[in-house]
Amino acid sequence: MIDCIKRTMPVWVASSTLDSFAQCTGEGLIQTTNFTVTDIDALDAEQRKVMYDRYTLIAPILPFIADERMRAKVISSTAIENNISKQTIRIYLCLYLAYMNITVLAPRKQRDDTELTQDEKNIRWALNKFFYTTKKQSLMTAYTMMLKEKYCDSMGVLADAYPSFYQFRYFYRKTKKMQNFYISRNGLKNYQRNNRPLIGDGVQSFAPAIGVGMLDSTICDIYLVNDIGNIVGRPILTACIDAYSGVCCGYVLSWSGGVYSLRGLMLNVIADKAAWCKQFGISINAEGWSCDKLPATLVTDMGSEYKSENFEQIAELGVKIVNLPSYRPELKGMVEKFFDVVQSTYKKHLKGKGVIEVDYQERGAHDYRKDACLTMVDFEKIILHCIMYYNSQRTLEKFPYTESMIAENVKPHASCIWNWGKSQIGANLIEVSAEELILTLLPRTMGKFSIFGLKVNKMRYHCDGYTEQYLKGGEVTVAYNPEDVTSVWLLENGIYAKFTIIESRFEGKDLIAVQELQTAQRSITKGANQNNLQAQIHLARHIEIIAGSARRSGDVSVKNIRDNRKCEQHKRHRNYMEGAKS
Repeated sequence: MIDCIKRTMPVWVASSTLDSFAQCTGEGLIQTTNFTVTDIDALDAEQRKVMYDRYTLIAPILPFIADERMRAKVISSTAIENNISKQTIRIYLCLYLAYMNITVLAPRKQRDDTELTQDEKNIRWALNKFFYTTKKQSLMTAYTMMLKEKYCDSMGVLADAYPSFYQFRYFYRKTKKMQNFYISRNGLKNYQRNNRPLIGDGVQSFAPAIGVGMLDSTICDIYLVNDIGNIVGRPILTACIDAYSGVCCGYVLSWSGGVYSLRGLMLNVIADKAAWCKQFGISINAEGWSCDKLPATLVTDMGSEYKSENFEQIAELGVKIVNLPSYRPELKGMVEKFFDVVQSTYKKHLKGKGVIEVDYQERGAHDYRKDACLTMVDFEKIILHCIMYYNSQRTLEKFPYTESMIAENVKPHASCIWNWGKSQIGANLIEVSAEELILTLLPRTMGKFSIFGLKVNKMRYHCDGYTEQYLKGGEVTVAYNPEDVTSVWLLENGIYAKFTIIESRFEGKDLIAVQELQTAQRSITKGANQNNLQAQIHLARHIEIIAGSARRSGDVSVKNIRDNRKCEQHKRHRNYMEGAKS
């Protein structure tokens, strides 16, 4: 017999011992022990696996259940063979014998809706309020604050009963979720950048072919000087990187960023790179940098220059602009990697020539500005050589080669992959002229037609063939160049018509200089207005005095007007030559 409630090992007893017992059904046993027997079909795969594994352990013991010596021997050998304790085997055996149902060996699922005790609720409250915050308090601090808030009286005296720190730590470890830990203590942006699981298929899932350009800017880690040796500062490198191949489609090195650098970047993207490098005395193979078309998709961050209306106007050429969320550099990893490779390439060769190190902001660090000796032209030559290395010599070891690429023996360099990708289906590049591109990126404003011409930015412009518009009037969209107000371009149905300034005094000046002239003129005019009003008052007063002193006869004869006029002419006639001789 076996005690089904205590579940001890089976023992032999005299049959007369059972006379004092009452019969119990299987349902009564389940109600007595408060143990639920589950239907085997209701178990999941993991539960069934564990159930059969446990039955496999006790199956060799069942034939010897009545022989205590053999039973103990089989239990011992099974424990050694499966590296498990004998007591665990006995527990499985007694559980099965008590209910004679294999499903009792299946592990029970832990209930998620278990009611928390008051202490557990207090611990959860303390973790949420003091630990899972950006203040990054320690567990001990959170535990201490919990005792102060929940287990002390009004005088701050600790109660007799309170959870121990070990209970607090156990509850924390049992309920801890790493995602919640990272986000609550470091922020969502930091989690997205540094801790999130990297389970994507790489940038190729975002850019399956060439034609997706990633744009970004960075301040170079070097100080430069001007032609006479005076320190200027650190230049800004802006680049466009093809997301599929990793090739540098274009770059611009400048002292100012924003929309200004973007215009230079777009022009460099469509420029002939061999001719561009020749300006710096660098001869390159055209196949090594054969980028002269605009990517049909441009991926940018939330920088103000990328969100400006001027840059968004490039969509008129058929370009799609994708704005990424802020503080997510990993979403445009290709251009970030480009900056990292280029800067790490030149920095190791330019130590002591203005390159800054990681300690440049620390107290007592060396002043790297004093080491500057390169000009912008010198540094741009270095950048060009670094780009040529990045495009043509750097090996892409982890690029996902396709069967066709292997068949055509495409070398693992960005420029080779780019050249191969241009001939493949899906390549999305737009051919555009430099003039059309720069006109598209010019800032725009509203102009107004009038009989005085086309008025833009408080200046007047003219173009032949627009007489009817001058007479009718109306507002139109106009593109203008802030650096030279000599011309503006009327945008109508996607066509640019050039208008020339009428006021020649403004020719060749930039918009800021013209506005300063206009402001100065208004200031002078405004100062003279008060004097003008006073002069008009004096004039009216003098006229009234003179008119009031005139004598007026009763009737004025209108006869003989011509004779009177001749008499008066003779009376007031003067010989001016005699006056000049004297």
